[in-house]
Amino acid sequence: MASTNALAYAAHEKEYGVKPKVMISTPGRFHLMGEHSSWFFKDKTMSMAVNLPVIIASSVREDSQFHFNFVQLSEKKKATLSTLKVKKEDRWANFMKAMIYGFTSGGFTVKGMDFTVYSEILPSAGFGIATAIKIGTAVAIKTALRINCSDAELLQVIERGNRLFLHTRNYIADNFAALYSKPGCLIITNHATQTFENVPFEFAGKKILLTDASVPRISIWDEEIVREPENALLLGDLKEKKNGVFGGWVYESNPTEINEVLSVVSEDMRHKLLYIIKEHQNVLEAYDGIINKNFAQFARAVNYSHRILGEFYDMSCPEIDWVLKRVHELEPSLQDIREPVTCGRLTGKGFGRCLFAVVRDEDVDVYYQKLEEYERIFGFKSFTHEVKPAKGSHQVRP
Repeated sequence: MASTNALAYAAHEKEYGVKPKVMISTPGRFHLMGEHSSWFFKDKTMSMAVNLPVIIASSVREDSQFHFNFVQLSEKKKATLSTLKVKKEDRWANFMKAMIYGFTSGGFTVKGMDFTVYSEILPSAGFGIATAIKIGTAVAIKTALRINCSDAELLQVIERGNRLFLHTRNYIADNFAALYSKPGCLIITNHATQTFENVPFEFAGKKILLTDASVPRISIWDEEIVREPENALLLGDLKEKKNGVFGGWVYESNPTEINEVLSVVSEDMRHKLLYIIKEHQNVLEAYDGIINKNFAQFARAVNYSHRILGEFYDMSCPEIDWVLKRVHELEPSLQDIREPVTCGRLTGKGFGRCLFAVVRDEDVDVYYQKLEEYERIFGFKSFTHEVKPAKGSHQVRP
């Protein structure tokens, strides 16, 4: 059976009549915790790049036209440097046009190119596929055209494409995971310092399962209401420097002090800010569990992170809660779950429809059986991928 790289290569040659000059593989990604407002409150996001790759094959043209072909969608789009703009009907191609704009708006010279997108997972599923298309395109342009730009300049290209062309937020945790992840590692983004750290994720006998529960996406509430300067100031008053912890600071742990500082906001907002505080501690606990190879500590942090998403942040749904409850029932001793051997959580910025679970090898078949039950009860067809931590964006051959 032909490899994904070979299929992308063949698709490009068939579509354009030339062999691709460059092929870039960029991993999919999910966030384990810390993705909600961590960037706004200068906190941390724990992510994992995974082996659900997007392949961008590219070749250089002699004119200023850009041709885009998404193999799995059977869709083809076109653009030129002089008519580069967002079009509603272009959807995924807008991500690629944004990266072209990111280069040209920074003074870099860009020639026409042909692109092939090859991805078994579509952008609508989540899992960082949209980001992978952007990053893969940016790296393909830089490599194929031999553009001399540093890593810092490439990040600026991506940011300009997101902010100025797509008019969306630029999430550095997404970019870092797609660009700089290492095989076998989690990547943790420190938004306060705009830096990242790869941490080996080494738990033998475990499988990482990413599930698209196919729950219709709904708007529960607008997270922008939390992202107000006055809320950042309030949480800033509760930050304390502390040596020996990842990032060098923690939030105040005294409930009386916390309640006094947050007494000026509504009860609903207090709960949401309490979530931010508690989630910071979850990231620290999970980090320590990974560093110390203590799966139970890591799992407790993940499970509690999901719990407070519903209790404090009003972000959950019965369908995903049902699946995760079945995950917890895989524990060998339901009477004593202080040392869990499984964990799971809803994942994604905003209200996604996806979850991840980390289970023992011997429990994988039972997990799939529970998903069949989920489909009978709720009527949604789920899609699950067994994944591994993967390498960031890199050049590949067929």
